[in-house]
Amino acid sequence: MAPEIPAAAGAFSATTKVSSLTAGYSKRAYVTFLAGNGDYVKGVVGLAKGLRKTKSPYPLVVAVLPDVPEDHREILRAQGCIVREIEPIYPPKNQIQFAMAYYVINYSKLRIWNFEEYSKMVYLDADIQVYDNIDHLFDTPNGYFYAVMDCFCEKTWSHSKQYSIGYCQQCPDKVTWPTEIGSPPPLYFNAGMFVFEPSPLTYDRLLETLKITPPTPFAEQDFLNMFFEKVYKPIPLAYNLVLAMLWRHPENVELDDAKVVHYCAAGSKPWRYTGKEANMDREDIKMLVRKWWDIYNDESLDLKPEISIQEEETLSRSSIMGSMPEPAVSYIPAPSAA
Repeated sequence: MAPEIPAAAGAFSATTKVSSLTAGYSKRAYVTFLAGNGDYVKGVVGLAKGLRKTKSPYPLVVAVLPDVPEDHREILRAQGCIVREIEPIYPPKNQIQFAMAYYVINYSKLRIWNFEEYSKMVYLDADIQVYDNIDHLFDTPNGYFYAVMDCFCEKTWSHSKQYSIGYCQQCPDKVTWPTEIGSPPPLYFNAGMFVFEPSPLTYDRLLETLKITPPTPFAEQDFLNMFFEKVYKPIPLAYNLVLAMLWRHPENVELDDAKVVHYCAAGSKPWRYTGKEANMDREDIKMLVRKWWDIYNDESLDLKPEISIQEEETLSRSSIMGSMPEPAVSYIPAPSAA
């Protein structure tokens, strides 16, 4: 369970509707994040082609750290991506052991709140693929942070009270939260996919709050959950199907309805897949890996040079919720982060 933001941060946390300075115009984009010279660039290429297959008219902005090599940037530009270099963001110095060592670089994702030329963006991790058009997410009511609820059943959550109790918000009635220790924790989202509104004011508050917020095992995901706790709105699992849900909560999964698949389980990255890790020999996993490769290898989805997107590194100035089912978990009143 992520700790609360320190009392001193109360002035910065998002306790009401998210501040926005984007009134009066509408410019939309998808955005992802890339660091280093490794093979995650393949994930971004696959994502760009997946969005193109769904016929989305909106661009994919790639926020890259300075260590992303020029040849990788050229690959992304050739796929129509808008490459935006950002500076790293580091959490306060501490002795925390992150759930994954590389999580420390993920704080740099906070820079995307400064992409103020866009009025609304949908963030997608590089190990995500989009299999159905999700452009309607841009029509969600402004002022809120939209994302899919996470699961606490994997061992990576062994540090949490939820895991030790056996409580999971995906099935809250299976093992109930003990009344003797107080109210259940607030709903917690997976930060691999979310809908947000860039805003210089929110960006400044995020960075100020980070300075006084001790890092926790799930790095920026814990931090974003703390910051946006009061304005978080759950959206259906179909918009961020984390693969572990297939074996942890199969009763909640309609695989045919999945619009967005998140290949974040150990061994599930399609471009590294061997099938040897735990659960990776499942037929549904094999099918999803093949499905990713079908898009990645489809040359008809490569961007045609004559419609290449030229914009780069330049700053310029119907509600889905009505059609969404209610989340399986009721909203839980939570105490102020202050």
